[in-house]
Amino acid sequence: MITETPESLIPERVDRLRKEILSARSTICLERARIYTRIYREKENEPVILKRAFALERTLKEMTIFIGDGEFLAGNQSSVLRAAPIFPEYVTQWIIEELDEFDKRPGDAFFVSEEQKKELREICSWWNGKTLFERGESLMSPLDREIHDSGIIRAEGNLTSGDAHIAVNFEKILAIGLAGYLGKIESAEKAVSNSDPEFKRKHDFYLALKIAIKAFQAFIMRYEELAYSVASGENDTKRKKELLRISENCRTISHDPPSTFHEAIQLTWFVQLVLQIESNGHSVSLGRMDQYLYRFYKNDLEAGRISVDFAMEILENMWLKLLSINKIRSWSHTRFSAGGPLYQNVTIGGQTMDGSDAVNELSFLILDSVGRMKLTQPNLSVRFHRNINPEFLSRCIDVIGIGFGMPAFNNDEIVIPSLIRLGVSKEDAYNYSAIGCIEIAVPGKWGYRCTGMSFLNFMRVFLASMNDGFDSMTGKTFCKGKGNFTDYNGFNDLMAAWKHQVEFYARETVAIDAAADKALEELVPDLICSAFVDDCIRRGKTIKEGGSVYDFISGLQVGIANLGNSLAAIKKLVFEEGIISREVLMRNLKNNFEGQEGERVRQLLLNRAPKYGNDDDYVDNLLCEAYSYFIDEIEKHHTTRQDRGPIGCRYYAGTSSISSNVPSGSVVPATPDGRKAFTPVAEGCSPTSGTDTLGPTAVFKSVSRLPTGRITGGVLLNQKLSPSALSNKIQKDKLISILRTFFVTLKGWHVQYNIVSRETLLDAKKNPENHRDLVVRVAGYSAFFTTLSPDTQDDIIARTEQSL
Repeated sequence: MITETPESLIPERVDRLRKEILSARSTICLERARIYTRIYREKENEPVILKRAFALERTLKEMTIFIGDGEFLAGNQSSVLRAAPIFPEYVTQWIIEELDEFDKRPGDAFFVSEEQKKELREICSWWNGKTLFERGESLMSPLDREIHDSGIIRAEGNLTSGDAHIAVNFEKILAIGLAGYLGKIESAEKAVSNSDPEFKRKHDFYLALKIAIKAFQAFIMRYEELAYSVASGENDTKRKKELLRISENCRTISHDPPSTFHEAIQLTWFVQLVLQIESNGHSVSLGRMDQYLYRFYKNDLEAGRISVDFAMEILENMWLKLLSINKIRSWSHTRFSAGGPLYQNVTIGGQTMDGSDAVNELSFLILDSVGRMKLTQPNLSVRFHRNINPEFLSRCIDVIGIGFGMPAFNNDEIVIPSLIRLGVSKEDAYNYSAIGCIEIAVPGKWGYRCTGMSFLNFMRVFLASMNDGFDSMTGKTFCKGKGNFTDYNGFNDLMAAWKHQVEFYARETVAIDAAADKALEELVPDLICSAFVDDCIRRGKTIKEGGSVYDFISGLQVGIANLGNSLAAIKKLVFEEGIISREVLMRNLKNNFEGQEGERVRQLLLNRAPKYGNDDDYVDNLLCEAYSYFIDEIEKHHTTRQDRGPIGCRYYAGTSSISSNVPSGSVVPATPDGRKAFTPVAEGCSPTSGTDTLGPTAVFKSVSRLPTGRITGGVLLNQKLSPSALSNKIQKDKLISILRTFFVTLKGWHVQYNIVSRETLLDAKKNPENHRDLVVRVAGYSAFFTTLSPDTQDDIIARTEQSL
């Protein structure tokens, strides 16, 4: 049973490794940037896919490798613990502009030496005019660029890093091994005819894949040799044996599929690691680990090759390895991902294809090991369904009660039918996993970016709809509107104006996404990831070219609750009751509710209008109608892979807005829900902080009224409970009952919990040195509270603390 102090259960050497990684300062590593720049210069005339193959090959051959004292798993991302590699082929502009400010950031700081700065400036200078960011911008129309720069739509992550938001086919990797993939590549290559009009492109693709996979094998063998070498000089008999085991594991999995749990975890980690070395895209997730690793665990237990305690320790080593991955982002991008998350999601639970509960002994072990470590990685998700193992669900609540925001729950009852309606096979739909925050995809069959393509700021769009399309932040009209709010004859005119604007901006998100997609396809094709996603090898295509079985993506819509509350306030107070005139409302929005009149109007908006999150049909139905305008439009559009192979190539909606609600709000003037200018907007699909006053059941009912079956990009709901809320069995049973109602009866999509008091958060902000290990749920991920910027900390503190 997990207790409130799980650290006391951690083995001494795991705890030592944990403390080592948590105390390591974030810095940068230039090895990858140095090697990629050299190879790109040497191979300038080669096709880009071969340049990337050669660059990855040299990186895996030359980069510094080490095995930490006491580690059971080999493999490091960079030359120093917690050093973020630099990926200059994606972008260099912000690096040069912000280089001297890395250590001065209010959150997510990085410490860089002057020597590193000098070399980095030299590396970046060569990439001028050659980066993904520059190519992506060049593919946008002038209007697209203006809108992107305005902050109404942001797609910075697409243009400054790799795609990711994916899980590869770990089940197949563990079944056939790396040699098995080489065999598949060679067979597919032989099947291509010289008369095939795409012979040259496919030939280059297969050659690049072979170079990459063989380099991967050689990379693993470097650790085989290192472990053996270190073992030769080790005097401690126990440690010597462990190092020899690491060496043997590496020798086996460099070619053959694993046969033991230790080997399977080691290969899983190596795949995850090399995916991160090749591309710096985040949300590289691990799929249903309790399913594809279970046969190894069960066989080892039955054969006496492993104990439960040792299996737990291997898993804990794995979580530390995931935490060792680091990524540096621009400050503007960092604000959308506060706390430096990598969103490496592990999914457990769920169902088998016949509808049986899929929970097994390894599900419990993964859950308990994550609870004991209390880290920000992995991002743990549990698939909920009506027949979920009661003991397992109870254990999930125990881990939630520890207070670090995990696990989150996704609901099979709505996700699986939604996928099947989209054209996903029943077998694949039942095998979905969480990706990144809470988004979902089928591991090893889904294309890049199941979500996170771009962020659409709903409240900037809404204010434009009230101002004849005029955007006050830029002084521009990107889409001519339907008139000014003061001239509207009734509420229906406002809804028509919103519909007109949001449909335009939905189309713009697709156009901006397409520019990023085309640039990514041209300049940074990923080889390892494409090899491990079906059916890239058979089709002879990278993921971006249309190699995956399925291709569905979503952008993220920010400010959902503010939209609903604004509509309700205007309809009720302006058009129905006439308490506030149209002119008075617009005047006070413009002056940010200043003065006596402004505050009076603001209090009316805050206190007299219905609020989303309180089980009120009035506001909930308005929000559903307004959101459906966007969904109706976005569903008409296709990705750049349309007619190139994958099933779907469609868009759907998503609310998993990570920490973007804070920077998104910072570019939004005052809004009709009573929100002051430039303050955060609401996060995910959660109610606006402090306005959900009728308890968690009312919140669940409001959220469940959203068209969740069409928001397959994720319906992210954050809830905060006081630590006393789960203080006894009665309280715990009450939460389980509420969850069952939300998921089974109301068909809610997702929920996650912060179990931390306001007093603790306030003290942690004031005295961070006393709360270094405090982990909180920021959005669809957890982060160390003291690493967050003050505005993100304040946003978390302001959230409503519910009671059961």
